[in-house]
Amino acid sequence: MWQRETYKKIKQIPREEHVLPGTGLCAGCGGLEALRLAAKVLGDDVVWVNAAGCFTLLAAYPYNSFKGSWLYTTMGSAPAGAQGVRDALDVLIAKERLPKSENLKVVVLGGDGSTYDMALSSTSGAMNRGLDFYYICYDNEAYGNTGMQLSPSTPYGARTATSPCSLQHPAATVQEKKDIFEIWRAHRPPYIATVSPRYPLDLEEKFARAASFTGPKMFLALSACPTGWLYDPGETPEVAKLAVETGLWPLKEAINGVVTHTYIPKRKPVEAYLKLQGRFRHLFEPTVQTEAIRHIQERVDAYWQRVTTEQI
Repeated sequence: MWQRETYKKIKQIPREEHVLPGTGLCAGCGGLEALRLAAKVLGDDVVWVNAAGCFTLLAAYPYNSFKGSWLYTTMGSAPAGAQGVRDALDVLIAKERLPKSENLKVVVLGGDGSTYDMALSSTSGAMNRGLDFYYICYDNEAYGNTGMQLSPSTPYGARTATSPCSLQHPAATVQEKKDIFEIWRAHRPPYIATVSPRYPLDLEEKFARAASFTGPKMFLALSACPTGWLYDPGETPEVAKLAVETGLWPLKEAINGVVTHTYIPKRKPVEAYLKLQGRFRHLFEPTVQTEAIRHIQERVDAYWQRVTTEQI
């Protein structure tokens, strides 16, 4: 049984904010909530390497929302940028041109378009080299900053700007979501985790645990997106919670390749999650697409059946 060691009560989460308010991000952004919680563990001594995407709006020259330093890169090169920052810090400290107290954390921020797609080669190289950095993917399951186009993270049955409903594809997206967690795990980094801001103690604990490892520390953060998923911003907490409670977003970690699920939901039907979002409305209106919904449910059931079998 997985046990939290550092964060056991909500009151233990630091109150200080390291990502300042008043950002240009959309109201109800689940990615921003995940970032704020992560920053409470990471602190201010950070160089944030931000791949182009939704989080670009966290910095509008000459201002940014971070108390730490910030570097902007193209969608495909954030891990390469992190390598340059990490190498520069290491060289300057080794030459005593910087004190050891300036040994800052290097953290990549990338959306799912960058993470699953454009920067995958750069990320693979960074992991293969054993780069000592954090990688946070805010996953809203589409290219959100440019109009919610299909990404490799878009789940089956979701409607996007480039995978609309049609006579040929009534369920809209027909691809399955890429399993980036397993692609990362194949590189054997010391630490990988999925997190959700609706489970803040789980999130804080994982960032605290990751700090004890040297090398790539990889995080997938569920980022409920009212703008792209088409629901009222006030419903972000419910949507994000149901993603976990239906089993669609498993909470887990992998330490040196060994996977542990950190929360086992009782699992509500996937319809409870799908019905809240306009991107899945076509599955229920004007007629219920029973086969498409069953397909989604069966894939979730099969995943958790494998988890149960592996634990026996």
